[in-house]
Amino acid sequence: MSNKTIELLAKDLNREGGVFCPSPLAQMQTWNTHPKVYLDVAHSGQAKCPYCGTEYRLKAGEHFAGGH
Repeated sequence: MSNKTIELLAKDLNREGGVFCPSPLAQMQTWNTHPKVYLDVAHSGQAKCPYCGTEYRLKAGEHFAGGH
């Protein structure tokens, strides 16, 4: 299990306000990954991967405007 926290800019999120884990932003090696999972970061400003425990959160002051 990882205890890594990845701080994100709003531009790092996709149109729906989320990210996928494993993520290149977390610098995970291909041999040490898990199934790809979508994490909704925009809703609460953070999300934690249920597989590896990596937490993705928006940096202080960042706001997601949405893809509408």
